Amino acid sequence: MVADGAVHNSGTQHGGVAHVLVAADKFKGSLTAVQVAERVTAGLRRAVPGLSVEALPVADGGDGTVAAAVAAGFERREVRVSGPRGEGLTAAYAFRESDGTAVVEMAEASGLQHLPPGVFAPLTATTYGSGELLRAALDAGAKTIVFGVGGSATTDGGAGMLAALGARFLDAEGAQVGPGGGALASLASVDLSGLDARFGTEGGVDLVLASDVDNPLTGPKGAAAVYGPQKGADETDVETLDAALAHYASVLGPAAGGPDVADSPGAGAAGGIGYGALTALGARFRPGIEVMLDVLGFTPALERATLVITGEGSLDAQTLHGKAPAGVAAAARARGIEVIAVCGRLALPPQELGRAGIRRAYALSALEPDAAKSMAEAGPLLERVAEQIGRDFLR
Repeated sequence: MVADGAVHNSGTQHGGVAHVLVAADKFKGSLTAVQVAERVTAGLRRAVPGLSVEALPVADGGDGTVAAAVAAGFERREVRVSGPRGEGLTAAYAFRESDGTAVVEMAEASGLQHLPPGVFAPLTATTYGSGELLRAALDAGAKTIVFGVGGSATTDGGAGMLAALGARFLDAEGAQVGPGGGALASLASVDLSGLDARFGTEGGVDLVLASDVDNPLTGPKGAAAVYGPQKGADETDVETLDAALAHYASVLGPAAGGPDVADSPGAGAAGGIGYGALTALGARFRPGIEVMLDVLGFTPALERATLVITGEGSLDAQTLHGKAPAGVAAAARARGIEVIAVCGRLALPPQELGRAGIRRAYALSALEPDAAKSMAEAGPLLERVAEQIGRDFLR
């Protein structure tokens, strides 16, 4: 399917030599953002040999965020941490030593991808490893940490993360509560005296919570109700987790001494890890794609571009609410640069694309309607799509 949005000034009409910026997210389950950029570049150059193409893989704070930072020049650093079920695993964060900026992706330590296929742990999965990743970034000398949250296996409100950073969560007998959101129902007190002092207003480290969701911690739009089922929670589990998170907030909030942020945007992100970061670590929330475009150097790359190609696996209603293609298109539209989108599946009508700032969208499903085959052959299909874009817009 090819859908044409509202007409904008063509980025290739600015005069001079065309320079294409490929700033797309991953095609989940098929291609990483880096692979998307490689395939689009190859297809464009088949249509227009020698074309000037710049690749800037992007991410919105979810899985693939560290890979996007590394592609933009950050150093990849690996560390052994605890996985969502407490098992040891190797996770990575990205670090730029020149300005002390680290990009930490909670899914690297606490993501669903670390659970065996079909195996979930909705009540016991922990974010402890995410705290270990944050501590590793601090130890490396990070002054700013972009904390991308999404794709989690957890619904523990960030209690595991905070425990890894020195907080103590105790039951009525003074014993440490168990891992996971379910155990928070027995929480009686929180001791933050041992929490890593490098966070907070006096610590000097700027912690940016980068997320593409703005859910509150609890309630019908909260972490458990909206995202718990994706992590294996049945109806009873969702009720248990929602009540446990509400109780957790009633104990942690007063212990932290700050304002109540349970209803703040991002508090419910990644199983409530957003709440833990906002309440106890002094994090500030920013839409994930907004902060990642800043960190990745998107603005100077955009200044060089005459045409932008963005995209992700599925262009649908969710794309318009904080996903990477919408953020890229908005920034390009503000500069009058035309935007083309590529995707595996297209579920937006032309008028919606136009309002988002996307001139035209090309879907792999137009070449291969069978979804399984389209995903399996996404690379070659994307090259063919990009070749068509080159013929349509760059000749």
